[in-house]
Amino acid sequence: MSEATETKPGVWASLQRILDTLLATAQNRVELFAVELQEEKCRLAEAILCAAAAAALGMMTLTLVTFTVVILFWENGRIPALVGLSMLYLVGTALAWRALRSRLKARSAFTGTLEELKKDRACLDTDN
Repeated sequence: MSEATETKPGVWASLQRILDTLLATAQNRVELFAVELQEEKCRLAEAILCAAAAAALGMMTLTLVTFTVVILFWENGRIPALVGLSMLYLVGTALAWRALRSRLKARSAFTGTLEELKKDRACLDTDN
């Protein structure tokens, strides 16, 4: 009977250690997720600010370039100049759209958290 009472605290202590380890791992992953979430928010804010600045400055530049070219060709060929500039702007827009799409597809959010969770699952799947 004394042996049965001795094993219960040992089992309980083992269970407590397992739960403590599980909670520590979960806490670690949640903290990592919070850090990555903050990084993603900062990255998104920077991207939006850069895109807005580039769009505003680009529009002003294109407007001034267009006015300058049309004034230079006012007498002989303002229509061909406008058509040529329009085609140039269209190609530039298509290239910028393509670059934006590839940039948005290139990086996956929360890669650190996902990698740590994969490592955790791999550790649990091995026969130890």
